Amino acid sequence: MNKKIKTDVVDHLFEAILTLKTPEECYTFFEDVCTVNELLSLSQRYEVAKMLREGRTYLEIAEKTGASTATISRVNRSLNYGNDGYDMVFKRLEDKRQE
Repeated sequence: MNKKIKTDVVDHLFEAILTLKTPEECYTFFEDVCTVNELLSLSQRYEVAKMLREGRTYLEIAEKTGASTATISRVNRSLNYGNDGYDMVFKRLEDKRQE
């Protein structure tokens, strides 16, 4: 974990996020917390990560998501050398789908 982001303020934000129960609640909260561009950037990175895990090429991903090759590369670096956060979420979603 990156010690630079581990602060009381970030802890409070994550505690707030963990109280959200539905996608509609997420929309309500994140529309207040984030700008439209911030939210779209986060969702774009998540989609890029999904597509990279599916084995899609940078060109396919760029065409489908509109992400730059720099963004795709940054997400790929997180997938390969990060904290496995994407993989944790992907696995949980897959487990949930199989239930």
